[in-house]
Amino acid sequence: MHTRDLVRFLAELKENNRRAWFVMNKPRYDILRAEFLGLVAELINDVACFDPAVADCNPRKALFRIHRDMRFSKDKQPYKTNFSAAITANGLKKPSQGGGPAYYFHIDADGMLLVAAGEYMPPSPRLSALRRHIVDDAQGFSKLLKNKKLNEIFGGFSDKDKLTRPPKGYDADTIHLDYVKLKSLILAKEIDLKKSMPDNLRKALVADFKAAYPVVSWLREAKI
Repeated sequence: MHTRDLVRFLAELKENNRRAWFVMNKPRYDILRAEFLGLVAELINDVACFDPAVADCNPRKALFRIHRDMRFSKDKQPYKTNFSAAITANGLKKPSQGGGPAYYFHIDADGMLLVAAGEYMPPSPRLSALRRHIVDDAQGFSKLLKNKKLNEIFGGFSDKDKLTRPPKGYDADTIHLDYVKLKSLILAKEIDLKKSMPDNLRKALVADFKAAYPVVSWLREAKI
């Protein structure tokens, strides 16, 4: 995949986020999207070697649309300024659709690569199940927190949007309370591709996803 060409296209799209520009540059978009789709298909095959549950994930369905949903947004720019994909066991991307834990990555207009894994903002019933799983399998969750490779690569779970108080049904004595307060259970890292372009993007992504596999596997054990 021509990553530098993709970043250049996204940067130009960010500056010209309107339908007329996009239509004029659609041939570029089509080529870049086809390359990105090819990368995602290869990643699914690679990830399936250590996580067979994702083997049937459809690469086309793993990709997110570049068109923005503007129905409930004040921002009326028609296009997203990143290429993104989520690899899941059931092929569903969105938490609201029951997507479950995912391997996710995107490349944006600023040349930033985001690599992530876990469950981002799951719906209430699913979040409740994850919180129960943290408490009920405290030993297993403690093992994840001590995973040296996970900490080296991702620095632990993101605490974005963390609650200030324990959620309903939990108190100050709850084991792993800091994690029970989270609204998402995700690992994430960013790489500035303008400063540090991986020699082999596919290989680098697979290595990060493989490191995150213990978390994805553990999250799948949580049942609603």
